[in-house]
Amino acid sequence: MARYRNALPQLGGELFLTDGGLETVMIFHEGIELPLFAAIDMMRAEEGRQKLRDYYHRYADVAARHVCGFVVEAPTWRASPDWGKKLGYEQPELEALNKKAVALMRR
Repeated sequence: MARYRNALPQLGGELFLTDGGLETVMIFHEGIELPLFAAIDMMRAEEGRQKLRDYYHRYADVAARHVCGFVVEAPTWRASPDWGKKLGYEQPELEALNKKAVALMRR
């Protein structure tokens, strides 16, 4: 599982792309309401998960065209226990959504 833990590819001097502004894009370009700016909420329904896949695929396509790596960040910025409480999530649901978000990134 920790394949790159001691040798992260992005530290090798090559160019890498990362996404920029997930929550901003979803709110202002896609018209999605994100409570407390929390993209983890999108993991609750297939429509939200598909929007996330589409968002990341656009960046992955750019990275592929320019033959560079792509650093993927899960939509879990506000998915901590403290924020989860503010968002109305019970701990088991929040944990499940975090795992789903990471699984989505792995795919």
